[in-house]
Amino acid sequence: MPSALRIRAASGDDAAAIGAIYDEGVRSGVATFATGAHDEAERRAWLAARPARAPVYCGELEGRVRAWSALAPYSHRSWYEGVAEYTVYVAGAARGDGVGRRMLAHLIAAAPAFGYWKLVGMILPENGPALALARNAGFRVVGTHHAHATLAGRWRDVTMVERHLDPEVAGVRKPDGLPS
Repeated sequence: MPSALRIRAASGDDAAAIGAIYDEGVRSGVATFATGAHDEAERRAWLAARPARAPVYCGELEGRVRAWSALAPYSHRSWYEGVAEYTVYVAGAARGDGVGRRMLAHLIAAAPAFGYWKLVGMILPENGPALALARNAGFRVVGTHHAHATLAGRWRDVTMVERHLDPEVAGVRKPDGLPS
């Protein structure tokens, strides 16, 4: 039930659950370029190494972590300091109930407190649910990086989405309908 979703900052104690949810995405072949297992130790180290401007959140249903989301600086260059890449992963058992929508809405609301004015996402074009989630949250497709990286020995494209968080700037350009 989406109404029972509790979103909170992640801690090291969430590492195993975050890794398990991430590995579901890895196995899907359409959610990430990452490969291999992300066990508790690896995810714990990942969480500990994240800078203050790279928060990770957990979504709990009935006391169990069923989703996680994160923001990370888009670039080390100072002129991009207000741009963050977002990430949302939802456990298979919790998909289709609005959990991803609520996790992304939380990131959008939290981003300005970390100094971000724009969020970007990099989505494999075959990941229809992730593209729909982004569009429904007000993101627009801005293009495709062709043959951006390899996955399972095959070149894959990445669809780029963005959402400016300043309503005045966001209204300047309407979604342009670029093909994905």
